[in-house]
Amino acid sequence: MLGAIFTVLTFAAGDYLAPAADRAAQLLKARQNGGITLGSTGAWLKEKQRHSSYNVNIGALTPEGGMQAVRIFEADARGMLVSVTQAARARFADDGAWVLEDAERTEFNLRDEKQSRVERVKVPQLRWPTEITPEMVSVALLKPDRMSTIALFQYIRHLEANAQTSQRYEIEFWRKVFYPLSCLVMVVLALPFAYLHFRSGGITGYVFGGVLIGISFFLLNNVFGYIGNLQNWQPWLAAGAPGLIYTALSLGAFGWLVLRR
Repeated sequence: MLGAIFTVLTFAAGDYLAPAADRAAQLLKARQNGGITLGSTGAWLKEKQRHSSYNVNIGALTPEGGMQAVRIFEADARGMLVSVTQAARARFADDGAWVLEDAERTEFNLRDEKQSRVERVKVPQLRWPTEITPEMVSVALLKPDRMSTIALFQYIRHLEANAQTSQRYEIEFWRKVFYPLSCLVMVVLALPFAYLHFRSGGITGYVFGGVLIGISFFLLNNVFGYIGNLQNWQPWLAAGAPGLIYTALSLGAFGWLVLRR
């Protein structure tokens, strides 16, 4: 019962409190520094719509959760560049669209194979309908292990819909799914020690051995994630194999001690 309660608390903390706290820390950092830069080239996102595909570049995030230095590259079904939209600032509308402020849109109208016409227009505001959510933009700042399970699932679906690799995020998603199992594995690892009676001395070595077993489980869990990503293993196998292995070993040791005692 105590193990089950601990599992629920750790899952809630890891899936809800940690992502919210990390986003709050980023906003606090943004207020102190005046914004959050996303590396030398910014954050890149991709989206496919019915007749076009878009590559989106975001230079920085504002303390209010908006975006700066936004560029949107539109290509047609053949992969030819159709338009480039640049905006100094952008924000998320309530209906999910982006509102680009001080936008400049450059359209490339191809007349024939040798000639094309370039049109450039500036508008104070431009609405761009998209399914790229604020959570997807925050992926550029958040590590996968700091994202919630729902946000990971939505981002994986977005990557798959746009023909992008999602192996790393799938492994982290299944890690979160198996996270309650990992907590229970730590409880199961302690079961064999419950049948060891220490009437005189020897307890220090067993405690040290238990600590090493717990550390080895943590390391194996990380190693399987990296190897699974490199070797393109099934994400659920890379995430769940360490827990299943240690559960089997712990129950085997526990059963042997019960039968022996």
